[in-house]
Amino acid sequence: MTRMMIDRRLFATGLLAAPFIGGKAANAQGRTTLRYAHVGTETEAQGRYASELAGLVRERTQGRIDLRVFPGGQLGNLSEMIDGVRIGSIAMAHHDFASLDRFDRDVAVFNAPYAFRDANHAMRATAEATSPVLREINERLVTAGGVRIVGNFYRGARHFSSRFAIRSPADMAGKRFRGVPLPLWNTMLRGIGAIPTPVEIAEIMPALMTGLVEGQENPLNTIISRRMFEANKFVAMTAHMESVIAVFVNERVWQGLPAGDRAIFEGSFAEMARRSMAWQADAEGQEIAQLRQQGVTIIDASSGLDVQAFRTAVMRQVLADFPHWAPLLERLNQIQSS
Repeated sequence: MTRMMIDRRLFATGLLAAPFIGGKAANAQGRTTLRYAHVGTETEAQGRYASELAGLVRERTQGRIDLRVFPGGQLGNLSEMIDGVRIGSIAMAHHDFASLDRFDRDVAVFNAPYAFRDANHAMRATAEATSPVLREINERLVTAGGVRIVGNFYRGARHFSSRFAIRSPADMAGKRFRGVPLPLWNTMLRGIGAIPTPVEIAEIMPALMTGLVEGQENPLNTIISRRMFEANKFVAMTAHMESVIAVFVNERVWQGLPAGDRAIFEGSFAEMARRSMAWQADAEGQEIAQLRQQGVTIIDASSGLDVQAFRTAVMRQVLADFPHWAPLLERLNQIQSS
């Protein structure tokens, strides 16, 4: 392990961050700095989200709270980041809901493939104000891990990119596909018939370029921002997940904020959720055009993509691996889209 990697891991766990107690630091002027981490790039939607959230909080607190953003895994990879929030060396972070499944396995249900009718339904089903399921699971996360989900934002639907054309699960059978290193992604890829190959997002391009994996899945904006089209010249518009990201906070840090500041954060999270929906409202057509300009073949229903075959195969495996999710998924389905 290199010295830089050692320093990064020590920093992520707080051993090189003495001024930060519980992921925050206050100076003599009464200003508070909170560390906010994520593993995305600054140029993709999640980077924009973190940057604009920090600006909004700074504006609404007249500069009293500085949300200091560390993108690109600067405070550690996914597992290290989650640990950082758990122990409090990182105040806040964002990632897929399923990344918190070490504290409660059922939180991954919010990433279940084909769980939501559309983007509006996905956002309402994953917001505490409108989702009884999230409220219940959130309390369990606090008890088990000292972590609370406080916000959500929309990244767009997830689709498959690959070195070859995909029109049905049969095309992926026995092929290595990158999955987020979480159990639910293993379930999804096994259901399709692919070989799940966990790869951290920071290593995804070397894995695609060298052929370690033959494809992956992500929202179109991530495929573009990370230039995955250089290795994958086909995109299958499976929309197998409505990608909603959870914003979560160390519970001690959260409860340590004055009630008025927590209210400011809650209002800011709600505003940023609305912004994230607006960003994606007209983005897909532009993103498809960008990919086509890069020589990517887009495969959808008009060109033979059998989305129902993907839905059937994946849901069969999800309910085999997580049979107790059936009533949870039904409760999510009952949540109104607006």
